[in-house]
Amino acid sequence: MSSYPPHVIVLIGPTASGKTELAIEIAEYFKTRIHNIDSRQIYKSMDIGTAKPSKNQQKKIKHFLIDMKEPINPMNVKQFQEIAQKSIKREIKQDKLPFLVGGSGLYMNSITKGFFVPDVPPQNNFRRQLEELGQKKCWELLNNCDPLSTKKISFADRIRTIRALEVFYVTGKPLSALKVQNPPDWKVLELGLDRDNLKERILQRTKNMFLSGIIEETSQLISNYGFHLPILETIGYREARDFLNNHSTIDKAIELTTTKTIQFAKRQRTWFRNKNNPLWLNNKNLLKDAIIKIESFLS
Repeated sequence: MSSYPPHVIVLIGPTASGKTELAIEIAEYFKTRIHNIDSRQIYKSMDIGTAKPSKNQQKKIKHFLIDMKEPINPMNVKQFQEIAQKSIKREIKQDKLPFLVGGSGLYMNSITKGFFVPDVPPQNNFRRQLEELGQKKCWELLNNCDPLSTKKISFADRIRTIRALEVFYVTGKPLSALKVQNPPDWKVLELGLDRDNLKERILQRTKNMFLSGIIEETSQLISNYGFHLPILETIGYREARDFLNNHSTIDKAIELTTTKTIQFAKRQRTWFRNKNNPLWLNNKNLLKDAIIKIESFLS
């Protein structure tokens, strides 16, 4: 693409909405490649539980930003932002049309909207202390030191609560005061994919995950990296680990994973509508609608 400013296509949507399949069809039509913007698919050996594009799908279309790190080496938003922006800029230099696909709203917006993300590494001892306090107490602490963040972070969102407290602990400044925007010089088209039957799709995908081997995948992760690998707190892996530890049955693991995924998808929907406001695709003919919108954007 030789036009200026560079054009970038984004496809966002909640988990299990079918982004991977649609993205591949779009990429085939426009002869472009896909940049994965998913906070879990960046890790190796986590294929089933993250619904990572299959090897065949990756053969069809080149995917960037997948399988970059071992699960024992966490990558924060700041690190991902830097790597992703470099990768996208390389595509632009090669006169390609960058195509970003994912459900991680914070990761996506750090790239396309240029959020400044504090480069604060995980404080493991501090995190353990916060875990022992419990989410209710942590959220109250955050409300005292950074009330603006508690307006944006759900009371039930343990991970983001702890991260905001961690940033305050290291920098002495509230996370809300550090988030500024420096958007890249790109013209961005955001497409949104959502489904009326998302709950049914989540249930079916969860069943498929457990049939396809998430228990075995989790067992292998535990064997390689230990039972307390932090990333095993991810939905699906946590329930599989509980099963392996005889704290749950398969049916209960599927039920809990489904319930938590539905709750997570609800939060994603809220984020995308409040923070992104994409052009939502017509579910009756997703590919056709996407092509029309992209061609109009590029013309």
